[in-house]
Amino acid sequence: MLALRLLATILSGPLLLIGIIWVLQGLNILPGSFMTGQIIWAVYGAPMALVGGGLVWWVNRPRR
Repeated sequence: MLALRLLATILSGPLLLIGIIWVLQGLNILPGSFMTGQIIWAVYGAPMALVGGGLVWWVNRPRR
């Protein structure tokens, strides 16, 4: 079970980080790519960041 939790955390961490980066680039806060200033990337990144963050929380929450 610990290996599954570790694997899910490893896979969901980048999902969270990429989602945050896409939101920041879409909102023109993080410059330097073709995505900068394109609001659609913020729209794509927000649910990605929420799913990644929720998965990190769900997998690592305290057990009863």
